[in-house]
Amino acid sequence: MPEPKKINLLHLSTIVAVGVLVGTEVVGASWAAGWALGGLLQLAPVVSRIFEAFFALCGFVLLFYFMRTALKNEPIRQ
Repeated sequence: MPEPKKINLLHLSTIVAVGVLVGTEVVGASWAAGWALGGLLQLAPVVSRIFEAFFALCGFVLLFYFMRTALKNEPIRQ
């Protein structure tokens, strides 16, 4: 039975830092885009919040795919 691979803490800290940095940028920018479109189109507050939530959800999806790719390129276990 092979021994389990150890976690490389340097790679783990890099992945966590990149996730926080990219996550705040992507989700924040997408949320702001929803807010800006709601204001630009002079939508009702409820519709504007729906735009914000939709764009924030898109940001989380982009973050998920980014982190999945980052983990493929920077493996945590060695």
